[in-house]
Amino acid sequence: MTASSQPAPTRAGDEGRPAASGGSTIRLAVLDSDSGFLQVLTKRLDAVGWQHRVLASPVPLDTVVAMRLNAVVVDLATLGPQGWSYLERLCTTLPGLGVIVCTGPSSVAQRVRGLRLGADDWVTKPCHPEELIARVEAVVRRRKRAEARVDTGPMVAGEVEIRADQFQAFVAGRSIDLTRREFELIQLLAEAEGQVLQREEIYQRVWGYAMAHGDRSVDVFVRKLRQKLERASPRWRYIHTHFGIGYRFAPESVDGEASVPPGETQAEAETEPAPGAVELHP
Repeated sequence: MTASSQPAPTRAGDEGRPAASGGSTIRLAVLDSDSGFLQVLTKRLDAVGWQHRVLASPVPLDTVVAMRLNAVVVDLATLGPQGWSYLERLCTTLPGLGVIVCTGPSSVAQRVRGLRLGADDWVTKPCHPEELIARVEAVVRRRKRAEARVDTGPMVAGEVEIRADQFQAFVAGRSIDLTRREFELIQLLAEAEGQVLQREEIYQRVWGYAMAHGDRSVDVFVRKLRQKLERASPRWRYIHTHFGIGYRFAPESVDGEASVPPGETQAEAETEPAPGAVELHP
């Protein structure tokens, strides 16, 4: 792991940069063999004072564990033919590690596959090192918030038990089989304790950066999460929609015929992307 031995010089734009990891130094590995990209990126990493190490080829996962990293940036081209399997094993073996794929042009199917395998974010080259650093910061912030909640024990809502230590939710002991993003979403909504969260706030806190105009990712993920909850716990309704505002998590028994406040509905129609709407950052 390398880091500047002298205090990092202050450059324009560094003043006021928030400490992404609660004031501590981020430990980052960059698995990449693009010399030009690495030259520019490592200069910026030195400037912000992060501990970082460049890996020119895949390393055994126990070596990655021993590095005690906060995050890793991976170029799939550097991984070679084993890229997808290595990415999956990396995300599965180290569920607490932030994984950011930073690679060349890709298809929507490839990006979706990477995110579903467990990557936290996907950045397409060429990219500005400041954007990549900001995305790493966002991932680390989310991870640290999740770690801080692990010791609070499981949350129980209706028939659902939400366990931060396992990144999963359960009904009668059976896992609902949530993706990492879906778990972060249900955890955020449940911790709001019945308060309405706006779409923009949900996106900021789950995805880690501002929501782009026309992005319907929150609606799409809420719909998928709601469908999984209703399949696992059909006698309860958990996520309520407030038109034009956002969502509220409040378990209500279907048998009890709980009333739904005006302007709120369980219907799925409003969560479908509008014609021409853009769904980004799955």
